[in-house]
Amino acid sequence: MAMASIARRKMTLISRCSGSLTSFSRTFASSSSDENDVVVIGGGPGGYVAAIKAAQLGLKTTCIEKRGTLGGTCLNVGCIPSKALLHSSHMYHEAKHTFANHGVKFSSVEVDLPAMMAQKDKAVSGLTKGVEGLFKKNKVNYVKGYGKFISPSEISVDTIEGGNIVVKGKHIIIATGSDIKSLPGVTIDEKRIVSSTGALALSEIPKKLVVIGGGYIGLEMGSVWARLGSEVTVVEFAPDIVPTMDGEVRKQFKRTLEKQKMKFMLTTKVVSVDTSSDGVKLTLEPAAGGDQSILEADVVLISAGRTPFTSELGLDKIGVETDKMGRIPVNERFATNVPGVYAIGDVIPGPMLAHKAEEDGVACAEFLAGKVGHVDYDLVPGVVYTHPEVASVGKTEEQVKALGIEYRVGKFPMLANSRAKTINDAEGLVKIIAEKETDKILGVHIMAPNAGELIHEAVLALQYGASSEDIARTCHAHPTMAEAVKEAAMATYDKAIHI
Repeated sequence: MAMASIARRKMTLISRCSGSLTSFSRTFASSSSDENDVVVIGGGPGGYVAAIKAAQLGLKTTCIEKRGTLGGTCLNVGCIPSKALLHSSHMYHEAKHTFANHGVKFSSVEVDLPAMMAQKDKAVSGLTKGVEGLFKKNKVNYVKGYGKFISPSEISVDTIEGGNIVVKGKHIIIATGSDIKSLPGVTIDEKRIVSSTGALALSEIPKKLVVIGGGYIGLEMGSVWARLGSEVTVVEFAPDIVPTMDGEVRKQFKRTLEKQKMKFMLTTKVVSVDTSSDGVKLTLEPAAGGDQSILEADVVLISAGRTPFTSELGLDKIGVETDKMGRIPVNERFATNVPGVYAIGDVIPGPMLAHKAEEDGVACAEFLAGKVGHVDYDLVPGVVYTHPEVASVGKTEEQVKALGIEYRVGKFPMLANSRAKTINDAEGLVKIIAEKETDKILGVHIMAPNAGELIHEAVLALQYGASSEDIARTCHAHPTMAEAVKEAAMATYDKAIHI
């Protein structure tokens, strides 16, 4: 059934493609004024992947990036450096609190913050240079500068060196990503009031850190500094943290973070932020209104979401439409309302995730080369890289209920998993939701060490329309944490063995 479904989906997509496959030359001229087959504005995960894939498919390609280093927000000041600090801070926390349980003892342990930051920077530098190397390998022309439309096929680039060039292309892909979203009346100075960018480069460990926003980024960065010794308070307007997460898993996740001494003030509104003194004073009130209170901090992290970076690109000049949130509506081939102009990643509707942008980039390039591309936005996994990690794909139990679907739930606690017990890291669970009549998996939610790795078995299962029994009857190596996924699957259609 799954293979037939995928075949039908591919045939549908093929029917949307007009004309025959086109042959493209792989010769590359040195002048940026020569017309390209594809020009990509933005060198982040969506943009650089689109550029590489387009070049691999035989299209003469140029990528324009204003930052001067490739990889976008994700690689330079987002996903990659944050994961470096999450890992380093976790190692420190483990050394201080759990190594003795494993028989590893020493007299003292301390944080060398400059060394920790240097390790993070080294990882970022190596990866950005690696992407530039991939451009050279695949013959992608790389232009460093800020690009703006002057026509649907021409981009004016103010180069980093100070000059200006015009880059021409038959097809232009907008892949400019997203930017930080601040709060009204709050100025981010990246010192006391910081965005995620500033939170990745603090020169000292704040005694008190307030995080405004209980989403993925806020919890990850709050977790870093909490492990290193900060007193962290998360202020969230909504009644829950990570509102897109499965409710049962979210509650257990919040309890775990509270055990790690993170504090939460939910249904709370930030009225004002005062930086007139040495520290920061936040005036708060209940989201529904009521008495105000003061919360003091050394540093405040604004983590209230991100906004598409679509302004100052000259979109209005060529008539590209945007919605009220600044996103660019596109069709199934990533085409905007202006012929020859396309958009991918964070600038279009959908989850603002690096891996989603990469999939957009590949699919868009395939369409432009006359091939078939496809991204299933219902099967984009999400991961919170705290410890334990939380990962999910598909629908939550709340979403399944709202749809009126009869379903079964299978759960397995990590406390009953052999590998998790042997390493003394057994907090969390695996939860599988499947349709009652067919046993088809609808959603999988994991809270566990390395949940971000474990989730991909579930992503593949949902992609091919698997049942919980399909996973349960697949042999899993012992002892592994992946066995918890198998056991949860067994609990969904029958009964688990080890609980």
